[in-house]
Amino acid sequence: MAHAPRPPEGDWLGTPFLRFERRGSIAVCTVDRPHRRNAMTPAMYFGVRYAVDHVNRSDELAALVITGTGDAFIPGGDLGGDQEDSWAELATLLHMDNTPFEALRNSPKPVVSAVNGICQGGGLIIAMLSDVAVASRSATFRAPEIFRGIADTGYAAVLPGQIGIPRARDMLLTGLTVDAPTAVDWGLVTRMVEPGEELRTALDVAAQIARGAPKARAAVKRELNRQYERMDRMSMDESLYGPEPVEGFEAFKERRNPSWVAEDLRTEGRL
Repeated sequence: MAHAPRPPEGDWLGTPFLRFERRGSIAVCTVDRPHRRNAMTPAMYFGVRYAVDHVNRSDELAALVITGTGDAFIPGGDLGGDQEDSWAELATLLHMDNTPFEALRNSPKPVVSAVNGICQGGGLIIAMLSDVAVASRSATFRAPEIFRGIADTGYAAVLPGQIGIPRARDMLLTGLTVDAPTAVDWGLVTRMVEPGEELRTALDVAAQIARGAPKARAAVKRELNRQYERMDRMSMDESLYGPEPVEGFEAFKERRNPSWVAEDLRTEGRL
């Protein structure tokens, strides 16, 4: 890699697996970790959070677009625990302490997601909390945390406000994979384009949002944010430190069903 892991500074996001590019007054943050299908390390999650703050502090930048490479947008955290880009003891913190979710929710400047492929875990929350998400027709969406032993109360707070309680139940409890046309129909995302067009469209959308009056836009965004429930952080903390995630992670790495699955309900491979 061109850069050794070190803390974020300027346009460097603190990890070689994130690129920060300026396209005029719009910044693009690209997740690029192909050997792990863009699975996020703590440093990567923190880097996206830093990118949001970096754009908001800059007098030259008006908006941020987040996208991925290949056939993956963001599939969530790296369950293998590989800290190849760690520049601090981020691995000892909960992923939530590094994540950009609140930064996205509260960003005064526009953030648009260009969802180019697999979108699940933290990637799905990033897409939902962006001001607009543009999806490739080939993108897919899933919330698999319950099969990893994690009670993701962030999902449970945000997803019902996005697509309604019955559909959220289906996604959260069954791990249903949703294709892009269905995601648009349900309101999970609002725009769908042909593969390869998502970034260009997202840049256009970001430019259009950035043309709005900043104070008026911020007031509207505050009111929109009120429509989402606030997550139960204590319950998620308890879940993450409990025994189920340990077994869930081991099962994922070993490509098998977790031990809590009844013998007659087991499938081949991981859930």
